[in-house]
Amino acid sequence: MRRGEDWALLPRDRGPVKALARDYVDSRRHIGEYLFIILIVVIVLTFIHAPIIQTYSTLIALILIIVIGLETTFQTRAIRRLAGERLPGKGTRGLGFYVAMRTINPRRLRNPAPRVQRGQEI
Repeated sequence: MRRGEDWALLPRDRGPVKALARDYVDSRRHIGEYLFIILIVVIVLTFIHAPIIQTYSTLIALILIIVIGLETTFQTRAIRRLAGERLPGKGTRGLGFYVAMRTINPRRLRNPAPRVQRGQEI
């Protein structure tokens, strides 16, 4: 399963479209990978008893969530377009959620493991 062999994957990870989506997400660096680290910093900042820091930390969290949502939307569109070119007739149902979950996971914790290096052409 960690190697990405199709027979060992869970049903949510099977198929050529999901493999293409995994490779696309894994070949780029995303702000979503750092979501948990940034949110921990934001939570710590909200415990500081300065109203201005609490306000800005909440604003940072909101902006972060919006940016990750936009990033995921653009990635999903690009993957659907790429899948339409390379894999015509294959369904892309559920691809947006799959891409979002893959994007917010840190690279080392992704399952199946990334097959491509960052910056590699897909």
